[in-house]
Amino acid sequence: MPLIVMCGYPCSGKTRRAEELKGYFEQNTDRKVHIVGDSPLAAEKNAVYADSQKEKQVRAALKADVERKVNKDDIVILDSLNYIKGYRYELFCLIKHAQTPHCLVYCLTSDEVSSAWNTSRDAEEQYTQDILDALILRFEAPDSRNRWDSPLFNILQDDALPFEAITDALFKRKAPPPNQSTQSQPLSSANFLYELDKTTQDVLMAIFNAQKTSVPGDSISVPGATEKIELTRTVNMAELRKFRRQFISYSKMHPTENTGQISNMFVQYLNKSLL
Repeated sequence: MPLIVMCGYPCSGKTRRAEELKGYFEQNTDRKVHIVGDSPLAAEKNAVYADSQKEKQVRAALKADVERKVNKDDIVILDSLNYIKGYRYELFCLIKHAQTPHCLVYCLTSDEVSSAWNTSRDAEEQYTQDILDALILRFEAPDSRNRWDSPLFNILQDDALPFEAITDALFKRKAPPPNQSTQSQPLSSANFLYELDKTTQDVLMAIFNAQKTSVPGDSISVPGATEKIELTRTVNMAELRKFRRQFISYSKMHPTENTGQISNMFVQYLNKSLL
């Protein structure tokens, strides 16, 4: 079911708000609520946010955990900074694939308030001032004009959460429709992958062998295709294999029922790619 993405500066009240949402939905619905958060990192967060690779790994782990928990029955709350626009877009793609609604809860605080709340924590749970300042500087604020940041609820520190509006956003809206970038396409026939692999390999070998006796500008016939390769230059096998990989990746997302057309489709692809 729906995903609630928390967002805000470090020490902006995200975890408190996530717990408020969890309590509300558990009391007012019959759904389970899962909070996915980075609280286990409390003692290590300064080391994590000081190292871009470690931070990237943490974000990937949180996203994977969300993906495992999103289902048709439960509510998932992602309690983390979620301060990178591109990462929020990845989460949007995830919920499109799962075909479930989502919303963003943005906990708004000033630099000074977040810094004061940080220093009020136990020493082992505090951000260093350098890390706190860096995260605030890098923060990419959500914008409701972006579909991945909408619906957006901006919550000031003294605001009460708009529970009814959030409930409506999650349960009275249709899930965003999946598209070709988020939905796996079924293969059109059982032997499609085999034919795709074999046919494209045969085309490559025909081009490679034909180049031994041809000159740039010649038209090259390939097996199974009515169209010909128009080569304006010599192409090495490494480049041909690169185009083959690209074509195979594209074809897996757009399979054809007529495997006899693979050769012609590949020839057309190569003619455009080799211009």
